Amino acid sequence: MSKSQPMVTVDDGSSIHRSNLSATVSSYSESGSYTSTEGSYTDVSSYHKSYHPRDLLNNFIDSFKEFDYSTLPAVYNNISDQESHLQVNPANPNFDYSRFTQLERDALITSNSPLSKRLRTRHLTWISLGASIGTGLLISSGSSLAHAGPLGLLIVWIFVGTVVFATMSSLSELATAFPVNGSFTTYNTLFVDKSFSFAIAWNYALQWLVTLPLQIIAATLAVQYWNDSINPAVFVTIFYVCIVTINLFGVYGYAEIEMMISIIKVVAVIGFNILAIIIVSGGVPNQPYIGAKNWQSPQGGLFNTVEPFKQLCYIVSNVAFAYAGVELFGLAAVESATPKKSINQARKQIFYRLVVFYILTIVMIGFVVSYKTPELQQGQKFSSNVNASPFVIAIRHAQIKALPSIMNVVVILTVLSVGNASVYASTRVLSGIGALQQGPSFLSFIDRKGRPMGCLLLQFSFGLLAYLICIPGDNVAIQIFDWLLSLSGLSALFTYLSINICQLRFNRTLLYQARIPKDELLYVSPVWCSWYGIVTIVVILSLQFWAALFPPGMGKADVENFFKIYLGGPVLLLSWLGHKIFNYHYNKVPLTKFWLTVKEIDVDTGRRQVDLEAVKQEIAEERLVMESKPWWFKVYKTFC
Repeated sequence: MSKSQPMVTVDDGSSIHRSNLSATVSSYSESGSYTSTEGSYTDVSSYHKSYHPRDLLNNFIDSFKEFDYSTLPAVYNNISDQESHLQVNPANPNFDYSRFTQLERDALITSNSPLSKRLRTRHLTWISLGASIGTGLLISSGSSLAHAGPLGLLIVWIFVGTVVFATMSSLSELATAFPVNGSFTTYNTLFVDKSFSFAIAWNYALQWLVTLPLQIIAATLAVQYWNDSINPAVFVTIFYVCIVTINLFGVYGYAEIEMMISIIKVVAVIGFNILAIIIVSGGVPNQPYIGAKNWQSPQGGLFNTVEPFKQLCYIVSNVAFAYAGVELFGLAAVESATPKKSINQARKQIFYRLVVFYILTIVMIGFVVSYKTPELQQGQKFSSNVNASPFVIAIRHAQIKALPSIMNVVVILTVLSVGNASVYASTRVLSGIGALQQGPSFLSFIDRKGRPMGCLLLQFSFGLLAYLICIPGDNVAIQIFDWLLSLSGLSALFTYLSINICQLRFNRTLLYQARIPKDELLYVSPVWCSWYGIVTIVVILSLQFWAALFPPGMGKADVENFFKIYLGGPVLLLSWLGHKIFNYHYNKVPLTKFWLTVKEIDVDTGRRQVDLEAVKQEIAEERLVMESKPWWFKVYKTFC
């Protein structure tokens, strides 16, 4: 049997050729449209254009109804060489999965999600970039600077950045081959273990579910910079309604708005770096020349002199939290119109922009603000205190009158952008959870506009927690959210660890089947990237454990501080163990079975393109075209 025609033996002894099934549905998944002699399918988001108020209202109401699965293309499922019959699309609830294993069902249903597929490369890039430039950079970087000093902060940011880059390289390979619903949370089901997937997915979703109300609170507190006499519930309501409205526009409307806000944030960060250069060089009237004084004693220094190495370990989770969101281009893969080309391009653009914005900004923060500045200590990992922002502190010390208000506007837009992105991240992961039957059934509800409406309603419900700001008392709401976020505080590191493990398992299975990844994958991540990511993340988690339990300068264990940072670890372990017991009781999966073997892993079902000969031909043609290009073009395509 040809390797391009993989077979799966089912319980009744018959063999199912998957290539026709996967190839047919891949034509739908790739473009969002499908036509054939049996029927036709068009993008479900396309309605008859009528601007009569009655028709507009009816279309609006109808859009919230359940997705019409009959519009999806039917597929051929060859039961044997002599017999074939037409089946409905795998995403259809009426699809017959009786001849499929649970693993095959998970692969098929997540790869044929009816989520809207309208995102382009620019959307993938700006969604991830917008989610990454948030309070982690603008506010909590001040607390990290106070702990580590300017050079220490720079070292940690670069170090964590290399881990993120290696992990995103692994994610690009998987997302290009498997642009499925749930993305990296689904890969754990396909390549590692269902219980492991359950723990990672819910931990990751919880992080973003709680982020939305926290960002709304941060924006509300920022508004009080101008007027603190107005009840904060007023601004909570305004911001909440804005975010809900944006996400009801659908993924395309969300992506366009997120792109515009992200551009504003990028311009603001670039503007701050230019201003920082002016401040450091003494270009502000009536302000002294600073130069490198903040990197030298007695005004500053390279590192915090109190247990400098432990200080570096202590801020790793802060920096990882700041990078969180970079991985959203992988989540958006299932809604991309051209995932095979746009995913890897988005990965490179995201990383290089982050290097420029993040690293350069961190360097300039170290020059304009001394790590000994008292105000920096007011900012914590999940802080919403704008006064602790090194950006605000630098402008205030320079006594530039107009800029504090401008910076405050940027902070408001930034936190609302992150809150907006949190809706997208949580709902797409929850949609994957619903498809994999790892949560309530309503999570799998998708409306006729291709929106995961069940997941959106859950996220909007969490958003109402922002009204906790109305509780009397100083920072009561922030303290509550500190503990809520601590439940998933290390989620980014756990997620990155799982992505690297999945990439290794995927490649190991291909090699076991005597298949060469470079011959059938449009993008192949170096294996060393995954190993580097796994080893460094394990080291980071170990050092973070030590620094969290024995904080620098304390001289003794601090249990409360430890759990605020590391509570996500025990929660993840308990989630995995709970699902393991559930799986044993209901599905008879042995408790001692911790991962799928290479024989059990299916690397073909759910692939966007399973016609291996066509893929090999496409790769060969691209290589031939590249060989004809000049050297400078080859260098450009390597990095951009």
